[in-house]
Amino acid sequence: MKDVVVAENAGFCFGASRAVQMLDTAIKNGVPIYTYGPILNNDVLVKNYEKEGVKVINDASELKDLPKGIVVIRSHGVGRNVYDELVKSGNEIVDATCPFVKRIHKIVDERSAAGERIVVIGNPVHPEVKGIVGWSNTPADVLESAEEVRSFTADPEEVLCIVAQTTFNRNKFQEFLDIFEKKSYNTNVMNTICDATRIRQTEADELSRKSEAMIVIGDSKSSNSRKLYDICSANCDHTYFIQTVEDIRGMLPDVHGLIGITAGASTPRYIIEEVQSYVRQHDF
Repeated sequence: MKDVVVAENAGFCFGASRAVQMLDTAIKNGVPIYTYGPILNNDVLVKNYEKEGVKVINDASELKDLPKGIVVIRSHGVGRNVYDELVKSGNEIVDATCPFVKRIHKIVDERSAAGERIVVIGNPVHPEVKGIVGWSNTPADVLESAEEVRSFTADPEEVLCIVAQTTFNRNKFQEFLDIFEKKSYNTNVMNTICDATRIRQTEADELSRKSEAMIVIGDSKSSNSRKLYDICSANCDHTYFIQTVEDIRGMLPDVHGLIGITAGASTPRYIIEEVQSYVRQHDF
């Protein structure tokens, strides 16, 4: 049997597990169930819920022509305007926003109201970041690359409140903060990268350094999964990014050393177990 090691904290984080549990509870009510955006960035999971009758909506206006029921807000959260629109729709609202993301909403709301300029470090098109920006009382800046941070300008007199997408790479975040420091701006830094992200990234880094092959399980739309792949591929030449066990069939080379497995925070446990079982039992 092959030497296969699964990272201890692979798979669902607290926020993902909580969101799925809240959706499962809502389904038991026997009324129409809608999620605002996919509950998690995992197509397999979302399609399974669709089979149970859960409908994904992407705009509150879609609710006008649908029977009243329960709207579950995705784990990534939404902006204030979207939240208000959902409340006005007349449906019951279940807010499955990750508590760590909700904390950022509160910070952005309060600090922008206090006159600070909001700077979000993250992917501008990611739903979490869109939601965060939607809680700022003033226009917010979103920066994703070192080049964008270097070219960023601000009034020396204004206070910059800097927050990060919860799944942003910690090393890159620190690199960006160093650039801000060199600019001598007045910054109020809130390190909002969640601990689950740090733990997963650290485990992935350590495991991939000693593995002959590395498998990262996650959806291509999952920000934290892609970052795990980036970390692992930098350390291990034979690194594979898959979504289900079907994707790994016939892919692995003939390896005789350790095979490491990790998974993004929106990957269900049963998928990890299927991949682990397949890798242990098959020759490549």
